[in-house]
This record gives sequence, C-alpha cells and structure tokens, in this order.
Amino acid sequence: MNEVKKIVKSITGGEGISAFDHVYRVDKESKIRRWFIGIFIAMVIFLFLPWTQNIRARGSVTTLKQEQRPQEVNAIIPGRIVKWYVKEGDFVKAGDTIVELAEIKDDYLNPELIQRTREQLQAKGEAIESYERKAEALKAQINTLQQNLEIKLSQLRLKVVSDSIEAKAALNALQIAEEQYARQLIMRDSGLVSKVQLEQRNQKLQDALAKRTSTQIKFTNSKIELSQIRQEYAEKIFKARGDLATAESDIAKNKGEYAKVSNQLSNYNIRASQYYIRAPQEGQVTKANRSGINEIIKDGEKLVQIVPVDVQHAVEIYVRPVDLPLLSIGREVRFLFDGYPAIVFSGWPQASYGVFNGVVSAIEGSVSPNGKFRVLVVEERGKKAWPPGLTLGTGASAIILLKDVPIWYELWRNINGFPPEYYQEGKSDMKAIKKIKI
Repeated sequence: MNEVKKIVKSITGGEGISAFDHVYRVDKESKIRRWFIGIFIAMVIFLFLPWTQNIRARGSVTTLKQEQRPQEVNAIIPGRIVKWYVKEGDFVKAGDTIVELAEIKDDYLNPELIQRTREQLQAKGEAIESYERKAEALKAQINTLQQNLEIKLSQLRLKVVSDSIEAKAALNALQIAEEQYARQLIMRDSGLVSKVQLEQRNQKLQDALAKRTSTQIKFTNSKIELSQIRQEYAEKIFKARGDLATAESDIAKNKGEYAKVSNQLSNYNIRASQYYIRAPQEGQVTKANRSGINEIIKDGEKLVQIVPVDVQHAVEIYVRPVDLPLLSIGREVRFLFDGYPAIVFSGWPQASYGVFNGVVSAIEGSVSPNGKFRVLVVEERGKKAWPPGLTLGTGASAIILLKDVPIWYELWRNINGFPPEYYQEGKSDMKAIKKIKI
C-alpha cells in the first residue's frame, strides 16, 4: 500500500490525492476490535436482562353472566304472526312488545272462550253452594229426627213402666181373688156360705183374670210399639244419612270439576297473554327469524335475538392442555382487542402500549370441542379500563404473564423445548381472588 502511495505521489508531483486518503484510510487506526468487544459486552448484558414468560392465546369478548349474553326470544305457543312492532337494529326495553300472534288451534278459536269458561266456573260454584245447603238441611233433619226419637222413646218408656205397674197390680189382684175363691169353696163345702156367694166370688176371680190378661197384652203392646218407634226412626235417620252422603259426594265431585274448570280458565288467560311476545330485557333486536305477516310459527320457535346493552364484559380464551397447569385464578393477562392499535413487547409488558389488563376469573375443567380448555378473564380493577365500545364477539389476543426469568434462560428453554416455569404465587393469588369477588 505504501509503494502504491509513493507511485501516486510521484505521478502527482509529490502532492498526493486526498480522495485516496479518505477511501483507503491507510494511516488511520482500525476500531473494529473495540466495536466488536462493545457489542459483545452489550449482548452479554442483554442476556441477563429480565424477561416475562408468557402464553399466547386467542379468544373473543363475552360476559360472565348468562342473562347478559345474546338470548333468543321464542314463541311459547304456536300461532300466526299478525303484527311486528320492531325491526332489526331497534333498541327495546324490558316489556316492550315485539310481535303479536293470533290463534291457529281449533280448541281456542272461539273469541268468547274465556267468558264461556268463566260462566261454567260460576255455574259449578252455584251447584256446590246448592249441594252444601242440601247437606246442611239433611244434617238438621237428622238432628231433628234424633231429638224426636229421644222424646218418643221417653214417652213410651213411661208408658211401658205404667203398663208394667198395672199388670203387676192385676197379677196381685188375681192372686188375692184365687185365694178368696179357694176359701169360699172350702166354706161352701162346710155349709158356711151359700152357693150364690160362691158364684159371686167366682165372678170376681174371672174379672181379675180378665184384667190381668188385658194388662199383660197392653204391656206387651207398649214394648212392641217402643221397638217399632225405634225401627221407624232408625229407617228415617239412615235414609237422611244416605242422602247426606250423596250430597257430600256431589259436593266433592263438583269441587273437582270446579278446580278443573278453574285450571282451564287460568290456562286460557295465560295463553291469551302469550299472544304478545315481549322483550325479556333491554337490548338490541337482531337476527329476526321470520318476516312478513300471516306466517305460521311453532311453539318454541325462535323469533328474534336480543343483545343486551348493559353488559359486564369478559374474554373467553382457549389454551392448550400443555399450558393449563401454568394457569391459576388471579393470573394477570394482557389483551389486544381487534380494532384497537397497540405496540406489544411480549417479554416486557410494562413497555407495551395500547394493551389492556385482565385477570383469570374461571378455568373450565373439561376440554372444549376444539381440543383446548376454556378460560374466562375479567377486567382488572384499578388498572386501565377496557374500551367502552367493546361488543360481544370482538376478537382478542391474550398474553398470559408468567414468571420473570433472564433472557438467556428463556432462549435456552425455547431451544430445548422446555415448558415455562410452573409456580404458584401463594398469597398474591388469594388477594387476586378476593379482588375478583369484590
């Protein structure tokens, strides 16, 4: 190089060429070694910088509460569409009418069905009251018969006692007359009394015998009459009790029919209220399944879908089974929502821009049809709020933060295919769980 430089100077008269000095820099000292050493030291320092291990997952925006998710509005009864009160995209409040239906079944076509059923119910109620009055009358009749029976029996018992006393007196009189006749007969044989006196005594004996027989017959008739009265009133009471049992049976039968008709009336009233399909909650009407007028729908068929307005957002993500043991309730997550620009440094979450914070709220223990496990993540309180314009179904990319390790360890782990570090945060996880519950 020096010889070349001398030749150039000889040609130019000893002045040299300045461009040659700038291009070849022959007299300059090389700094490549210093740069190499500096870069090497910087790389070594870089390898010892902290790196946050993470798991990448993909999901979409949803909500934790089932009532805040899009829900179908179904027809409870089959019918014919008469009028639409809303169109797709309209916002409705809870209780607003969506569509009006008309009846199509033969059993419910009568416009006066409810009134006729109400009249049947009233007639059944009047029949029950009539039978109840009849039962009360029969009960009163039975009580009256029992009282009359007691009165009759008391009277007859007194008569039987009187007849028994009279029969006893006649028996005593007969015994006396027999003894007197026997004495008169002995005295007649002795010639102390005349035949006329004996015949008179005999006449008295016959009178006493006749009276005794008459009183015994009367006493027997009284006892027979007592039995007849008991039997007569027993038949009347048994007949009244039979009529009472029949009346009570009719009451029970009519009460059963009354309950049946009352149930039918309630069903008719409830069915009539189902002709107007109303919004179950505030939201936006989407995905109308039917259009036009006079279309026939079946019971349980979907009419429209309501998307709630006031929603507590969450994100459902799906992680691989190999990453599932690394997750726990309260684990921090960073999100990139579709449509929201962000600058992401996955290993340095603090340096990322445009990401949103969340924490793991629930981990499902069963695998999903896609072969992954579903994880629900909610907004982390006290951090950057999620964008208010989020809608259900918006895509989201999740970065689940794990342990902080040196960069050299992370490179070594990826080269060897080892999984991230598995560890539990202990008390910090419990604090996160309490924070989520609150």
